Amino acid sequence: MLLIKNIGLLQTSVGTGCARGIAQRENLKLRNAAILIERGKISEITSDGVLPACPRGIAELDAKGLLVTPGLVDSHTHLVFGGWRQHEVQLKLKGASYLEILRAGGGILDTVRKTRAATEEELYNKSLRFLDEMLALGVTSVEAKSGYGLDLETELKQLRVLKALNQDHKVDIVSTFMGAHAVADEYAGNGNAYIDFVCETVLPAVCEQGLASCCDVFCEDSVFNVEQSRKVLNCAKEHGLKLKIHADEIHAIGGAELAGEVGAISAEHLIATEEAGMAALAKAGTVAVLLPQTSFYLAKQYAKAKRMIELGIPVALASDFNPGSCPSLNLQFAVNLGYLGYGLQPEEILTAVTRNAAYAIGLDKSVGTLEKGKQADIVIWDAPDFEMLCYRFGSNQVHSVIKKGEIVV
Repeated sequence: MLLIKNIGLLQTSVGTGCARGIAQRENLKLRNAAILIERGKISEITSDGVLPACPRGIAELDAKGLLVTPGLVDSHTHLVFGGWRQHEVQLKLKGASYLEILRAGGGILDTVRKTRAATEEELYNKSLRFLDEMLALGVTSVEAKSGYGLDLETELKQLRVLKALNQDHKVDIVSTFMGAHAVADEYAGNGNAYIDFVCETVLPAVCEQGLASCCDVFCEDSVFNVEQSRKVLNCAKEHGLKLKIHADEIHAIGGAELAGEVGAISAEHLIATEEAGMAALAKAGTVAVLLPQTSFYLAKQYAKAKRMIELGIPVALASDFNPGSCPSLNLQFAVNLGYLGYGLQPEEILTAVTRNAAYAIGLDKSVGTLEKGKQADIVIWDAPDFEMLCYRFGSNQVHSVIKKGEIVV
């Protein structure tokens, strides 16, 4: 048992499922609160200086009047990869676009070559360090995608690394198969044949080995069109996977509409999404997983987050940590950009990096809010309120992290 007492402000969204529209800014706020944890779960929450009834001599953690929230949930990362791509920055500064670098054999394809060359142990050790850093920044659950293999062997290798990390590390990991991240060099000029390979060979092997719970596809100009993306997602649905889609990152070619059509649990990026795409997402209840650090890093416009919330689309914020378009795993910076780049309210942002993010990766019944019966994933912040987290940037504001009732940071 663990008693967290002297909480200055406890702030959380409440409920399972996702919060939409006005509900996204509805946070429970308790003053002078306390949390009792038993067997890794929250057993009681009190406020106004009242302490839960508990046995004498149990472990106690004094929150010292600070802010307490649920552990953060990073719902979009590319955690496992070989190498880095710092050399591309000079190309971008000289005017080369993301798609131009990809067409020239760089970008994702450069990382694919390095990931294929890396051993499973090398990938495991590298990703382990990333998870340590994420946990220290207040992230207690993450989604991680494959997609830097584009062949059977390396896609399985990436997903095996994620499975091992989920077993070994404190952070919970939800694995997503993203073999349709780009067309492999071996299939250059023949995207349809590559999609057939993904659907007929790689995806069945992934599911047979139980290595992923979700499937994603990069629906974008010069990558995979709507028809190709639909084929991947329908195949994944037949195999029982939750559906995700990289949509409208650079051009709106129908990815958001496809997300609504197939009932995807999330559509991600959505920088270029237009009204028709947003209407499809709202109708389907698909979570818009927005990635403001990518807009920042690529010097691109920000997604229309406020408009999406107005239309009733549940919005989540994630890091998009990857070696090319967002070499940052700091979800606290995404919080800052949600405030300064999207113009969202602090309450909307907290929901976006906890409850809605948990729903987007299928973990909302266990994490994402502070409620009786939920897993005790909790962050104590060196701040008086969540507005301070939105306001300050460049410093890690974590005081302590509790994962499944255990103090881990």
